[in-house]
Amino acid sequence: MKKIIVFVLLASMVISCGSPKTVIQSKKVIKGYWSLDQITYSESGTFDVTLLNDASKDCFTGSKWRFIPNNNTGVYTITDAHCIPTGDRNFNFTIQQTNAETGLYDFLLKPTDAKQNSEDNTGFRLQMTQLTETTMRWEQSVSLEGKPFIIYMNFNKINE
Repeated sequence: MKKIIVFVLLASMVISCGSPKTVIQSKKVIKGYWSLDQITYSESGTFDVTLLNDASKDCFTGSKWRFIPNNNTGVYTITDAHCIPTGDRNFNFTIQQTNAETGLYDFLLKPTDAKQNSEDNTGFRLQMTQLTETTMRWEQSVSLEGKPFIIYMNFNKINE
């Protein structure tokens, strides 16, 4: 009887340490191809913002993204000919549940090379505020002149 109780306790601990069901479901929804169609800010005006230490808002608008959740990798492609360099950028990502009631998640994204190695181990924490079968929205909070400044990134699912 003691062995059964110990087994049940160990099994419940293992199950409780796994990914929450909502995170698993989110990985299923995010899988595939997306287009970053709109980038806006919490403040009005013209701002010179470099996203993900890579390129400007104009370069990211219209970029194509692929998420591969079984190994937490992905790639986004800058296609605007005015942006140098154009082409693919690899990344690793993690979806972490932050609040089960609101459904908001921390989304961690780390740029890598094609072999999934990070040059400087820099990553970016974003908040995934919306995820449906067809749309996704990220928010990144930064500071502008000592005040909160939020970058909103709106994605649409595409078929590839």
